Amino acid sequence: MDPSLPNLPAAGSGRGGYYQDDGPGANPPPGLMDTPDAVVKYEPYARFGNKPYAVFGQTYTPLVNDEPFTQRGVASWYGVKFHGQRTSSGEPYDMYKMTAAHPTLPIPSYARITNLENGKSVVVRINDRGPFHSDRIVDVSYTAALKLGLLGKGSHEVQLDRLFPGDEIRLASARRAAASEAQALPPPGIAALMLEDRADTDSAAVAPAPAAAAAAAAAPDQAAPRSGFYLQLGAYGRAGKAEEISEKLKQSGVDLAIEVVRSGSVNRLYGGPFDTRALAQEAARALPARLGLRPIVVRR
Repeated sequence: MDPSLPNLPAAGSGRGGYYQDDGPGANPPPGLMDTPDAVVKYEPYARFGNKPYAVFGQTYTPLVNDEPFTQRGVASWYGVKFHGQRTSSGEPYDMYKMTAAHPTLPIPSYARITNLENGKSVVVRINDRGPFHSDRIVDVSYTAALKLGLLGKGSHEVQLDRLFPGDEIRLASARRAAASEAQALPPPGIAALMLEDRADTDSAAVAPAPAAAAAAAAAPDQAAPRSGFYLQLGAYGRAGKAEEISEKLKQSGVDLAIEVVRSGSVNRLYGGPFDTRALAQEAARALPARLGLRPIVVRR
């Protein structure tokens, strides 16, 4: 047996915390740890697999758009029970490739999955639907789970970020810009104040000057969010769009605490928080259909 693979209970053994009789294959190919990430490229959306559907009484509406998407939650993996079966894309499932199943991301699309416990990260191609459990957000292939360190425990808290062609170039440019700004460091006293008052921990840029930091600290929507489940009501690159949707929600009589959170060039519109995912899903169903929103439940 490949020494890089964890020693797992066999499929169908009733042990290992697998879904039903799922589990690892009997003879995994060698060198799986060296399997490269999925290559992000443009692909037309599949003709089938991107229409609204219902499972276990829950309706899912795939996100057929090119907007940013970030989600935190539990990832699990699926293996030999589904190996070779047809996926929602029409392709056969190969547990040894870098793929994943997601309830609503377009088919096909690409995402970076990061294990929040160990920091390991992979890029996968979304080509299937699932998981259909309220406590899980994505099912990854056996190989992706191996590289993420998910196999032994079976599931872990992860962050999912949708990727687009050219993201690598944009990320490299952002890193270079951040490095250039970091060369002009302020005096130690000011630097300490900046770090203390910095609100957007997702930004790689240097924090604002003291006056701006003080103004940000005074603004209520810049405070650290209360932990819990939120509805991500949209993510917008055009300035003012998130605020425009927020105002429409208020005018529609939606009884929901709304906030706009800026992350890089994207403004995300959140509603919440809710104590449970079920409560957040209930609130999503109560939103007026005429607004055309496609809310996603995320954990912050």
